[in-house]
Amino acid sequence: MGGAVSAGEDNDDLIDNLKEAQYIRTDGVERAFRAIDRGDYYLDSYRDNAYKDLAWKHGNIHLSAPCIYSEVMEALRLQPGLSFLNLGSGTGYLSTMVGLVIGPFGVNHGVELHKDVVEYAREKLEDFIKNSDSFDNFEFCEPVFVVGNCLEISTDSHQYDRIYCGAGVQKDHENYMKVLLKIGGVLVMPIEDQLTQITRTGQCTWESKNILAVSFAPLVQQSRADGDKPDSVQLPPVSVRSLQDLSRIYIRRTLRHLGDNNGDWDEGPTQRVPPQKRKRRRRCRRRRINAYVFVGNQLIPQTMESEEEEEEEEEEGQTKEAHRKLAGCGEEEVEEEEEATVEEEEGAERMRDIGEVEILKQANVLRDQIMALPLPESLKAYLLYYREK
Repeated sequence: MGGAVSAGEDNDDLIDNLKEAQYIRTDGVERAFRAIDRGDYYLDSYRDNAYKDLAWKHGNIHLSAPCIYSEVMEALRLQPGLSFLNLGSGTGYLSTMVGLVIGPFGVNHGVELHKDVVEYAREKLEDFIKNSDSFDNFEFCEPVFVVGNCLEISTDSHQYDRIYCGAGVQKDHENYMKVLLKIGGVLVMPIEDQLTQITRTGQCTWESKNILAVSFAPLVQQSRADGDKPDSVQLPPVSVRSLQDLSRIYIRRTLRHLGDNNGDWDEGPTQRVPPQKRKRRRRCRRRRINAYVFVGNQLIPQTMESEEEEEEEEEEGQTKEAHRKLAGCGEEEVEEEEEATVEEEEGAERMRDIGEVEILKQANVLRDQIMALPLPESLKAYLLYYREK
C-alpha cells in the first residue's frame, strides 16, 4: 500500500510531498514527522527506499507507507497528556512520533508479536534519544514495548484514550478492540480494507468514519493445541513519575522557556530561510575632462568635472565593470563607489529563486544551558539523558 505521493530525496522532501497532497494537515503532526527521520528505521542496505511512499518489509520488520502513517496521526487527534496503545507496534516509528506529541505526562505503550522486532524497536528508540538532533526540541513520552499477541490482552487491563492497530482486524474482533478504549477515546484500525476511525461516545455507543482504502495483512491469531490455555498479555503498568524524573522535566522546560524569551530557541529541528538578496553597486563616476572655453577672444584650456551614476549587480563577489568612452583628449577618470543593499527585483528574477532555500541547523541551545548550570557532572548528564551531543 502506498505510492500516493512522489518520492522524496530526504525526510524533509518526503514531508513536503505529504503536505502538498494533504495527508499531513496539522502543525503538530508535521513537526513530529520532521523530527524523526524515516530512514533511521530502515536497515542500512535498504535506506535508499526510505523516502518513497511505499510499505517496506524485511523478515518480521515492517513499516507501512508514509501516507498511511500520516493519515493515522491525523485521525488519532493527539493531544498532550493522552494515553496511547499501539497494537502491532513494529519498529516503534509511529510510537516515537506519538510520544513527541503527547509529551512526558502521557502514556505510550506498544504490543508486538515478534520478540526480534521488539528488540529492534528498543534499539531504534535508544538511538533516537541518544543521537537525534531534534530530541532536545521536544518533551517526550518514551514508548514501552512488550512482546505478545494483541488478541490475548488480559481482560483486567486499563483503557486508553487513543489506540491504533497496525494489522487488518476481522469483524468478529472489532468489539474486542473497542473494549480497550475509554469513553471519548479514538480507535484507528483497518477493517475490511478500510482504515476506520472509531470514536467512543458513550458506554455502549460509537461513531465510525472510513478514512482511506487500505490493504493490511490480518492479525495473527495465536495457534495452540487443544486444551492449552492461551498466554495472556500483561500491558505495562501506568506508573507515577519519580520526583527525580519530574525535576528533570521541569528544569529542561524552564531552560527551554528561557531560551524562547531570549530568542535563542527554535521549535523545530531545522529552519528554512529564503535566499539572500543580491547586492547592487551604485557607482558614482566623476570624470576630469580637458576642454577648451572661450574667454573673450581667446581659447583657453580648462579642466572640468562631470558626474554620472549607474547601478550594477554584484553576485558572488564579482563586480561587472562598465566603461564608457568620451570624445576628447587627455581624458582622466576618478571613480568613487558607494555600495547599498536594495530589494531584489520582482518578476522573472524572483521566480527563478522560488524553492531555493538554505537549511540551517539550529545550535543545541538547551545543551549549552544545562552545561552552564552549577551542578555536578553526573546531574548534568542525567538532565541531558546521557546524550553526548
